[in-house]
Amino acid sequence: MKTHAIMKTRIYFTPIFLYLLSVIFVSCMQEKPSTSLKLWYEEPAQEWVEAMPIGNGRLGAMVFGRTSDELIQLNEESLWTGGPVELNPNPDAPKYLPPLRQALFDEDYAKANDLSKKMQGKYTQSYAPMGDIHIQQQYEGEVSEYYRDLDINSSIATTSFKANGVKYTREVFASAPDQVIVVRLKADKKGMLNFDSQFSSLLKHRLEDKDNNTIILNGRAPAHAEPNYLGNINEAIVYKDDEGMRFQMICKAKTSDGDLTTDQEGLHIRNATEVCLYISAASSFNGFDKCPFKEGKDEQQIASNFLDKAYAKTYQQILKTHQIDYKNLFDRVSFELQLDENAENINTTQRLEDYLRGGDDKYLEMLYFQYNRYLLISCSRSGGIAANLQGIWNKEMRPPWSANYTTNINAQMNYWPAEITNLSELHEPFLKQIQNMAINGKETAKNFYGMEGWCLHHNSDIWAQTNPVGNLGQGDPVWANWMMGAPWVSQHLFEHYAFTGDIEYLSKEAYPVMKGAAEFVLNWLVEDKDGYLITAPSTSPENTFIDPQGKNRSVSVAMTCDMVLIHDLFTNLIESSIALDTDKDFRALLQEKLTKLYPLQIGAKGNLLEWHKDFEDSYPHHRHISHLIGLHPGRQISPLKTPKLAEATRRSLELRGDEGTGWALAWKINTWARLLEGDHAYLLLRNLLRVTGNRSTEYNNSGGSYRNLFCAHPPFQIDGNFGGLAGMTEMLLQSQLPEIHLLPALPQAWANGEVRGLCARNGFEVDIKWKDQKLVKANILSKLGRTCILRTDLPINVKDAAFKTEKVESLVNNKNKTYFITSFDSEKGKHYQISMKQ
Repeated sequence: MKTHAIMKTRIYFTPIFLYLLSVIFVSCMQEKPSTSLKLWYEEPAQEWVEAMPIGNGRLGAMVFGRTSDELIQLNEESLWTGGPVELNPNPDAPKYLPPLRQALFDEDYAKANDLSKKMQGKYTQSYAPMGDIHIQQQYEGEVSEYYRDLDINSSIATTSFKANGVKYTREVFASAPDQVIVVRLKADKKGMLNFDSQFSSLLKHRLEDKDNNTIILNGRAPAHAEPNYLGNINEAIVYKDDEGMRFQMICKAKTSDGDLTTDQEGLHIRNATEVCLYISAASSFNGFDKCPFKEGKDEQQIASNFLDKAYAKTYQQILKTHQIDYKNLFDRVSFELQLDENAENINTTQRLEDYLRGGDDKYLEMLYFQYNRYLLISCSRSGGIAANLQGIWNKEMRPPWSANYTTNINAQMNYWPAEITNLSELHEPFLKQIQNMAINGKETAKNFYGMEGWCLHHNSDIWAQTNPVGNLGQGDPVWANWMMGAPWVSQHLFEHYAFTGDIEYLSKEAYPVMKGAAEFVLNWLVEDKDGYLITAPSTSPENTFIDPQGKNRSVSVAMTCDMVLIHDLFTNLIESSIALDTDKDFRALLQEKLTKLYPLQIGAKGNLLEWHKDFEDSYPHHRHISHLIGLHPGRQISPLKTPKLAEATRRSLELRGDEGTGWALAWKINTWARLLEGDHAYLLLRNLLRVTGNRSTEYNNSGGSYRNLFCAHPPFQIDGNFGGLAGMTEMLLQSQLPEIHLLPALPQAWANGEVRGLCARNGFEVDIKWKDQKLVKANILSKLGRTCILRTDLPINVKDAAFKTEKVESLVNNKNKTYFITSFDSEKGKHYQISMKQ
């Protein structure tokens, strides 16, 4: 393998002088070329979860790298089944709330479960596959020197092999500036490239050829698709003449020599040396509240406009603008660990298998960190659709869990790393999705509960579904009837402000939506016999307890996850109100209600209780740890501020165990890092990176990673990738408290290293270098000019700033720990160099 240094210049959307200062400091911190980061293999993909994902946020593809029968599977982010949601599918729902609450006060959990089913709406729709490109390449002789890779430094997938003395190469990338996917095929000997290319789709479609170099696929998505977990049922896929999203996919070929023809069978290339395929696509999606069939956009015009503009450019022109755009995002952060000299010379399959057997592989860990940033860049771009359960990659008509937005953890986890890994603008599609859900959620609050504000349950889709799913009583309340989605997704609205300091965004976008979520919560809360405010009904997502009669139950009151999410929402709103100097009466109301929330409880086992009472868990090793939200992603619990509660969360984690699905392992990495236990977090990272060939649905165990590093639930869920990345950053930097904690949970395995470009709340960007597990130096860029507070293990100096340091003793994880709290006033746009006191 050749080593390619990544671009050293990190580009920011800030004034030019900030950019120049950052370049100067990076050159000081940089001591060696950055590592070439590639997933590479010596065999083609046999399974979808071994193919290489590419994407530009809107268009996605899975590249298999086969020699004679290449498959490139395509997606478009807005291509979903269905249309705008039915806002009041269950008009009788509100009348069941009073008897449901009474059943809970009587502790009749069976009756409460039955009544909850009567308050359900309809299922969400599904993310749909767009189509496939099949390339039948003709060559003579046996294949040798096979190689394929995904270069995440430059965002391009390459396949190469030799046959009969000719080297054949394919390169595939998805350009965001030009909004096309480009496939370049070439032979190193003139006239030796011969192939046929066919196009297909699982959706209803028709093919046409045009201008002797173009194939057009016009299609339509179903009006409805039932969730895959319902199994094989009649009319699982429903088409209707006047419903369903339209789409178009176009492929246009360009070649400088050879013969190019088209017909209904596809494209035909003979005796060429190099061919470029330009692929464009679009759907008729026109917003979450508009019928894509009757009120849709002109997908044909959109697709052809993108294609015509791109086709006028050369391959090199499109590649150059693609890589400038991509590297502007990707190169903002680098992560380097001390590597062996030949670390890059092991193929990904081999290194995953060695890692599974206990081998040390810091290159794999670095690769995984940046691969997950690559995935977020590839599937979530500003102005687009939020990344779903599979990002933008899906090959199924009824994908696992409809590839929708599961808002009781998974949709949120997708965006945990966006701000801290310097990809803030990629957060925007999810923030927009939240605003759409708030609009529909207002109707759900009124129609299902007769209440003000807005609410969200555990599933949503591109149509911003917010009702409790379950198909009018068929769903299990353990997952269907969870009402706290709005407080949890609202956390993302506040976090975007916390990192960026964008006061206009807070005022005009975030605060009104957060307030609407709080208005529903204020309506929803009721007083218990002791005067505490509780939620009733309440579930802990997808988990059950054992009631006094020995029965598994799910519906009760005041689940811990509810109470910590409400605490988080109220706290964030209070801080926002202060920042905006507005809504003082509402702020006072929230402050009053905050003091009356049902308090967190510690059980007989020393654990933080998940339930209202100290019930036994039906599944002690359950994948969800929703009761620990106050530790992560919240900030109510911390070993530095609330040691007793932190110790209770530790005990809860111990009782849960270290196994779980892929995304569950990722969540646990974050929680152990928040407990400042880096070695335990690292152990779970190793579990997350264990290679698996399991493609069945396992709900509690067997999680890990597929050979292309997609997270295995199993099956594939991309939130595990993003949660894993977030957990790795939590080991290096934390800022959820009013301070920046440098290297808070650094594992022994990462004794020497460097990270650059991570972001901290209050508008700081941080570079850190360490050796022998101790901080060597750091750089802090102040983007907002706020006071900077640093927590370090050893005393530090701050160059060119008046600073003060306080030595503090803390009992952390039952051990005495000394920290140094250093603070100084910063200037906007200025770098501050941190060094250790001698």
